[in-house]
Amino acid sequence: MSQPAVNGVSCVGKVLTLDNMNPNVRKVEYAVRGPIVQRAMQIERELKQGVKKPFTEVIKANIGDAHAMGQKPITFFRQVLALCSYPELLEDNNFPEDAKKRAQRILDSCGGHSIGEKTPPCVRQDVARYIERRDGGIPSNPDNIYLSTGASDAIVTILKLLTCGEGHTRTGVMIPIPQYPLYSATVADQGAVQISYYLDEDRCWSLDVQELRRALDAAKQHCNPRVLCIINPGNPTGQVQSRQCIEDVIRFAKEEHLFLMADEVYQDNVYAEGSKFHSFKKVLFDMGPEYSSTVEMASFHSTSKCYMGECGFRGGYMEVINMDPEVKAQLTKLVSVRLCPPVPGQALLDLVVNPPQPDEPSYTSFMKERTDVLAALAEKARLTEEIFNTVPGITCNPVQGAMYTFPRITLPQKAIIKAKEEGQEPDMFYCMRLLEEKGICLVPGSGFGQKEGTFHFRMTILPPTDKLKIVLERICEFHQWFTQDAFV
Repeated sequence: MSQPAVNGVSCVGKVLTLDNMNPNVRKVEYAVRGPIVQRAMQIERELKQGVKKPFTEVIKANIGDAHAMGQKPITFFRQVLALCSYPELLEDNNFPEDAKKRAQRILDSCGGHSIGEKTPPCVRQDVARYIERRDGGIPSNPDNIYLSTGASDAIVTILKLLTCGEGHTRTGVMIPIPQYPLYSATVADQGAVQISYYLDEDRCWSLDVQELRRALDAAKQHCNPRVLCIINPGNPTGQVQSRQCIEDVIRFAKEEHLFLMADEVYQDNVYAEGSKFHSFKKVLFDMGPEYSSTVEMASFHSTSKCYMGECGFRGGYMEVINMDPEVKAQLTKLVSVRLCPPVPGQALLDLVVNPPQPDEPSYTSFMKERTDVLAALAEKARLTEEIFNTVPGITCNPVQGAMYTFPRITLPQKAIIKAKEEGQEPDMFYCMRLLEEKGICLVPGSGFGQKEGTFHFRMTILPPTDKLKIVLERICEFHQWFTQDAFV
């Protein structure tokens, strides 16, 4: 029976309400864009309106957007993208010939010779050749390459394929703690079960197979563990896994019949002496047919990180290994429903996997820009660790790779009590006070997961060196005040 109108307005309730919406969506949390970021944006508006603060700008040291942090785009990439977007520029002599050739090849591969069309076939072929070069000649089939809207889109797609069952048979997904919140959010959204395994902070956030075993055995009591997610190099923890560790993980996945997901979007970001990136695929195939012909795996890469930092173009790919052909057909159907990722992002991906070669005119400048970006990141990783470790109550592991540091902070008991009174996690309370007092925006460690009783924050190393020094100085000053004077 319909409700009577009041002042001409129907009293019938909303079709979609918080009570009848998808309950899984309500469970999703994503700390990287959470309350502290919203407050930072509000403070920025207040500063523009003339509201007095103890600082003149908010420094967002919470995000992994390289260009927003001041990193310059790679010239060759932007030249080719400009040519693809406006082909009339192919007649302009200000562009180098190799940039024109790359652009023409991409346009020729597009239907209608325009990036306004759908997927250019050459991109998957070039991705496969890139993987073969990276992995020392191990074959890569373009038919196993799926282009995606950044790596995140592909990760969500694979987890969607893997989620099934009810109750004790529901899919369990093993994710590292600390983790990038995409994983916990997607697991919640899909209605899967999160299985947390803890990285060893005392051993530079290393992964221990015994901890994998502990987490798996405990989870078997309430779900069906089917997936093991690995982030290498690590986000937010910055560790780079050794080859031996990767071999151990692969053996574990085979023994326990787990699908491996290897998030390798930071594969070019390795800084620490003695550290080296090893792709899971290469190690898998080096271990021989017992593993390379049986272990099912998907690996992921993106144009958003490394030396490129092109987050907004949303270019990425995944390669699937040993996937059941019938399941692969379903995967193809699923990605086809969403048509294709943005073609400019695909064009950028093609340039990342097929950059200027030594005999081409743009090679020298490209290599210099690439080397300079990675060298600067390495220096900032060293600087961050060094400065944080001078402050009592802050402990920072070496940033071996990726773009972040995840230091541990010791908080006074009075601060912990105050945070609980305000309904906040203690490290959220800490980071919010830091934002209000110093204008520095960080992400609390509770948003990534951490061992009970420990507190952390994630900070990017992307800001220019001079600004990074300001960030580090303000954090160190704040920490000393917060732990010594704020609750006296």
